[in-house]
Amino acid sequence: MREPAEPSRHADLLAERFEQERPRLTGLATRILGDAVEAQDIVQQAWLRLDGTAEPIDSLPAWLTTVTTRLCLDRLRRLTPVPAEEVEPDEQVPDPAEDVALADAVGVALQVVLDRLSPQERVAFIMHDSFGFEFRAIAAVLETTPVAARKLASRARAKVAQPRAEDPLADWEVVDAFMDAARGGDFRRLMELLAPDARIGADEQAILTGTPSRIEGAEAIATFFDGSAHAALPVSVDGRAGAAWFHRGEAKVLFDITVVDGRIQSIDFRADPAVLARVVRRDGPEAR
Repeated sequence: MREPAEPSRHADLLAERFEQERPRLTGLATRILGDAVEAQDIVQQAWLRLDGTAEPIDSLPAWLTTVTTRLCLDRLRRLTPVPAEEVEPDEQVPDPAEDVALADAVGVALQVVLDRLSPQERVAFIMHDSFGFEFRAIAAVLETTPVAARKLASRARAKVAQPRAEDPLADWEVVDAFMDAARGGDFRRLMELLAPDARIGADEQAILTGTPSRIEGAEAIATFFDGSAHAALPVSVDGRAGAAWFHRGEAKVLFDITVVDGRIQSIDFRADPAVLARVVRRDGPEAR
């Protein structure tokens, strides 16, 4: 006797509905994790959870949002060396809906700060400020109260809104992200990390080594760096983040980089021996 086709039809409909939700879920996971490849993996795990569940689902979009976000949260927790601080409910917490939503306005500076939020803060902030979820839904995902979820988002927003002067480590991360994008030939990322009016300058000794004397504008600088800087290593000079071109273990040209508000404002090529003597490797002397 032929088996009824109903189970197969149900599976096909479920897969079709999931594919309709996939772009939204991928966007959510990408924003939470800051990594598109990781996000795709998370969404695929969500599909496997859905395909293997026998429980009734009242709202598929809500169910998938919860599963995807919790998978992201688990991954963030594994990447966080210090356990996140528990949040005690506080009835006096101001409603974050009254604040300005910053998530789509601060570009790479936001991503730098997000990397140092606790997993719960990051999820609450992104779900509310980027995707407009109510705190009742966020609380269900985080398995906490709406008041505590509101406090998490408010705390995260306060950290995002801190002046750059209070967040000096971000400069190092912006510099390193720029050099990674240069080596990887990621032109779009280079443009994100450069201020529109960024400029390049050079001292006389650097010009003698073959560096340009001056380049103006983000697009021209991104074009210059696109796919280059493979011999540049992370360094510091006088306490500032930078990179340097090394040859046979010696710094030959310093990329003295100035970061303002999360974007690179200027890069000065410097090869003055007195300056190079102050260059310190940030990855240790044993690195290549």
